[in-house]
Amino acid sequence: MSEREKRVATNEALVRDVNERLESRAQVIVGEDAPFAAVCECADPECTDRIALTPIEYEDAHGDERQFIVVPAHVAEDVEDVVQRNETFFVVRKRGLAGEIAAELD
Repeated sequence: MSEREKRVATNEALVRDVNERLESRAQVIVGEDAPFAAVCECADPECTDRIALTPIEYEDAHGDERQFIVVPAHVAEDVEDVVQRNETFFVVRKRGLAGEIAAELD
């Protein structure tokens, strides 16, 4: 496995953990229909871009532990495929070893 695959999967899993806490709090505070600002779960450890989505959209995007939400321009095409597109974010699925690492870290 390349160091890049490992770094990409690890970084995205860490950001997903932060977003899961944000999503959980958003459900309690504003409900399931109101959007909250999640952090982009891309491979760039310096990225702080925000994505507005509802808790339901967030849960749907993470139906597979290999899936992450990213700003459309932040897709790492060498290790992931876009599985859903909308105006504000894409859902990407890790493939290969990066997908295995992401699943293990979920």
